[in-house]
This record gives sequence, C-alpha cells and structure tokens, in this order.
Amino acid sequence: MNNIENEQGWKFDLEKVHKANLEILRAIRDICEKHNITYLIDSGTLLGAVRHHGFIPWDDDIDICFRREEFERFKAIANLELPKNMELVMPYEYRNGEAFYDFVPRVLYLDSRRHSEDDKDMEFYEGKLNHLWVDLFIIDRLPAGKTKGKIVKLMQQILFGFGMAHRRKLDWSKYKGLVKFEVAVLVGIGKMIPMKTIFRWQDKIAGKYTELYGRNKEVTNGKSFFSNYQPDYQYCTVEDSWEEPIHFEFEGEKFTGPKEWDKVLKMLYGDYMKLPPVEKRVPSHSGRELEIL
Repeated sequence: MNNIENEQGWKFDLEKVHKANLEILRAIRDICEKHNITYLIDSGTLLGAVRHHGFIPWDDDIDICFRREEFERFKAIANLELPKNMELVMPYEYRNGEAFYDFVPRVLYLDSRRHSEDDKDMEFYEGKLNHLWVDLFIIDRLPAGKTKGKIVKLMQQILFGFGMAHRRKLDWSKYKGLVKFEVAVLVGIGKMIPMKTIFRWQDKIAGKYTELYGRNKEVTNGKSFFSNYQPDYQYCTVEDSWEEPIHFEFEGEKFTGPKEWDKVLKMLYGDYMKLPPVEKRVPSHSGRELEIL
C-alpha cells in the first residue's frame, strides 16, 4: 500500500492510482496508433516524462491533448474500442446536456470510485464523476492578429462563466473583489441561457479558425491554443511546429509528446526542472477519497 493524503486530507493508494492512469494512457495510445491518430501527452504528464521519465511521484492524473480534427476521429471510435472498464464521456453528456462541469472530455476508469462527502454532487452528475479519469484537451487554431486572438480566448472564458450557472453549486469563497463580481455577472447571465446553447457556442467559437484553416491557411497566424483548458490557463499559446510528435519514455514505455515541449512547460511551470517545496508535493486532482476496485 502506498497511501497518501491529498490537499483535502483524503487518503488513497497512489500506486494503484498510477497503475490505473497508466492503463488508460496505454489504451488511448493503442487506439491512436491503430488508427493513425496523433495524440500528445500534456501538462503534468509531459512534465513527468521530461523530469521523472514517468509520473511526478505525487501526481494523481494523466493529461492528453489532440488537435480538434484528431480528437473528432478518436471520439468516433473510442467507446467502440476502449476496454470495457473505460468510457469516453463528453462534457455535454451530464443530465442530457443541461448540467455543466467544464468543457473537457474525459476517459473514465469504471473500476474506481470517488467517495464524496456530498452525495448530491455525485447524483447531480449522474455518477459520471464518481471515477478516476484522464482529461483530454483540444488544440484549436487562433486567428491572424493579436487582437482577434485575444477576443477568441476571452470569449472562451466568458462562456465558461456562463456555464458555471449550470453547476449544482458554486464555491464563492474561491473568488474575491472584482473577480467575484465578474463571476457573479457571468453566472447571472448564464442562468438565462440554456446549457445546450452554451455548449454549442463554445464548440463553434473554439473550432471556427480550425475549420477555416482547412480552406484558407492565411486566416490564422500559425498559432494555436488549448480551447477547453480552464480559464486560468487560456494564456497558453503554441506554434504549429510545437505539436510535431516525438517519443518520450514514461514508466518504461513510449508515448508521443510535442517536439517543442520546452516552450509549453515554461509557460505552465516556469523553471519546471526545479522541484516544488516538500509541502507542495501532494496530489491535487483527486478531491475525494479514491478507491481502485
């Protein structure tokens, strides 16, 4: 047993969590290789590959990204080819598209259970969030011109704020001052807009320049962003050359990641080779007690 406490004080066996996460990553890789779909390890998983050649010892999740067109291909076959103990869930599949968690598709590991101190939260999301999962981030192209690019990112942040109106509850203690006021305004507006409409807007706006690029490459500036990242990370922008896939060693196996990995790691983590203080080396994503069955 490798029991560890996360930031919320919940205990779980991190070794089992790593094993389950690796099982999902391996399944996604195998499907992508079989169908010639490009995927890239991302965020903490990419950092783990570079700095540790595997999991960051205290990390508790896996992050993967796709170009939109590659993700659409993966989405079409995922639930036909994933093992029976895994399932791809899209963000619009909670409560028939009327509930919001975020804009991130995720592959669930069904042989797991998150024990919540708030069972109503699990009920609201129909039990779909009561599992370990792997996040799938989508890369979309930005329009030519800095101002247009900033507007596209801002619109994604606004739509996230609208979506928050359709969560079961909000933790207002996270927000202070002007930010709290801005969130309250967005949530107030979001309550008047059906969640299905917000999902439709987000998908259309995020993918607009990816679609146009296929017809006229001059409409973009050669840069892309992670269109379904949390608002705090919408600043991350990458060059087209960034995504050329290369192999990384991760837990003794080979997985693909971006050729220009250094750029995105610096954007996300700054001096990424420097270990955080000991007190910060705790799992941060498993917000509830997590059991691998």
